[in-house]
Amino acid sequence: MAAAGNGEAAPPQQEPAPAEAATAGGGVIEKLEEQWRKTKEHAETYPYVWGSYILVYGGLGAYLTWRWRKLRRTEDRVRILQERLRKLAAAEESQAASASGSTAPTPPAPQQSATGPGKPASGP
Repeated sequence: MAAAGNGEAAPPQQEPAPAEAATAGGGVIEKLEEQWRKTKEHAETYPYVWGSYILVYGGLGAYLTWRWRKLRRTEDRVRILQERLRKLAAAEESQAASASGSTAPTPPAPQQSATGPGKPASGP
């Protein structure tokens, strides 16, 4: 591929047969090195394509990382608030249990109507 720019044909390369590469024990490493060489050659031949890949996929990765971290921070805040609410509810329950056991039950507070506060009662 390196010679593709000047119009000359690249000489064919001798590659070992698949059976020989598998028996050599380093077949996977050789294939990885060959793929790395081809990728490096392509990147040197077409730098603008690879630059655009880096820009687009790098930006996408940065955006997804930012959103993921924001989600995790929100979840942490929700967990903290839930724990605080759980402790507050437990404290109120224990306070209500101790208060109801030692004194007479108190009447519930008067509820306001849904339309708003009622008229104040006139004095006697």
